[in-house]
Amino acid sequence: MKAVWYERKGAARDVLIFGERPEPEPGPGEVRVRIAVSGLNPSDLKGRSGWRGALEMQYPLIIPHQDGAGTIDRVGPGVAPARVGERVWLYEAQRGRPFGTAAEFTVVPAAQAVPLPKGVSFEAGAALGVPALTAHRALFIDGSILGQTVLVTGGAGAVGQASVLLAKWAGARVIATVSRPEQAAVAAASGADWVINRKTEDVAARINDVTGGAGIDRVVDVAFEANLDTNLAALKPNGAISTYAPAAEYPDIRLPFYQLFAKAITVHLIYVYAMSRAAHDDAVRDVTAALAASRYHPQIGPRFPLSETVAAHEALESGRTVGKVLIDVDAMVAR
Repeated sequence: MKAVWYERKGAARDVLIFGERPEPEPGPGEVRVRIAVSGLNPSDLKGRSGWRGALEMQYPLIIPHQDGAGTIDRVGPGVAPARVGERVWLYEAQRGRPFGTAAEFTVVPAAQAVPLPKGVSFEAGAALGVPALTAHRALFIDGSILGQTVLVTGGAGAVGQASVLLAKWAGARVIATVSRPEQAAVAAASGADWVINRKTEDVAARINDVTGGAGIDRVVDVAFEANLDTNLAALKPNGAISTYAPAAEYPDIRLPFYQLFAKAITVHLIYVYAMSRAAHDDAVRDVTAALAASRYHPQIGPRFPLSETVAAHEALESGRTVGKVLIDVDAMVAR
């Protein structure tokens, strides 16, 4: 099968290899999926590059990428044969194993191959995974958000857009911050009630204005350290911050304990790979429901053929992309 892999960590153009690998076979409780589209995440880049000095290889050879979508073509012992032919989306495909979705075939535990609702494309399926599960946990870790006002910082990023979509599906009011006009368009199209350009507007003042001074109930935050002062100013007492993207330039953080204490603010650290089984199941259930109701439409960004995976990694690393970066593995069915 055609695949992309690396045998050491480093820059994409230095370590990623495109070529032929043996096809994997499903073991007990597993399914094999013929990949149509592979989705790229920042965590894939960090794993490949050796982020923060993590240069040791977990396996001699790694086929990267956690997210993807395709069709089950084989099942292992203990999996219903009727699943062959199912159109599915995958999450955490490369977590705890050496082969992800940057290949024509991958093998995952059966629960991690989730049926795609009728009419949902492979490209949409490949854009779920890490962003959708992260957003769900950030929003619902404390329960229902019906009627709440939620601030989503970075509202056009993959997790940010997922947060806007799921929050609106769940009945919340949403304020999204962005830094460019094209990002504002994505956040607005996703359903954000108010969109604030953090570079040209006073975010805290605008939040105070649009909420009539009431403030916000919770924040889904992409840059905890950079946004903390604004979030503290905007949050109601007993509000919550869910943050999911650690920054390398802030290796140690000193929390402003008294300001958090005075408002009884809860801070949640959201790491999708450490979520419980129950949290994963809840997220899969709700994301599937939102998809089936036509309430979840992920923004698709640049697309690349499998042979140009290096360019895909570099595009995401540039910080200039808007929408999920995708790899078309099977060009005949990817779109």
